[in-house]
Amino acid sequence: MPLPLAPITGIALRYGTVALATYAVTRKVSLGRRDQRAEDALDDLEEGLSARREPGQASSTARFKRKIRLGENGPGVEIDITALGRIKLRKL
Repeated sequence: MPLPLAPITGIALRYGTVALATYAVTRKVSLGRRDQRAEDALDDLEEGLSARREPGQASSTARFKRKIRLGENGPGVEIDITALGRIKLRKL
């Protein structure tokens, strides 16, 4: 009994395309460096959302910080999601 290759070929093409795209992206992305000034600025943010507008610039910050523990004295993790955003517009 022959093996039906049509369904297997479609799946292989999809996964191959995803693998090739992932490989191409990882080749183009460079490793970042840790900037201590940026780390300190992120640590100083208050929890919650904020937005600010000035002439020619809009800024926003967001921070979500939670501790999750399994049981009262069980193992746990701390989740800290922090983001800074700035959009600057300038006439040329």
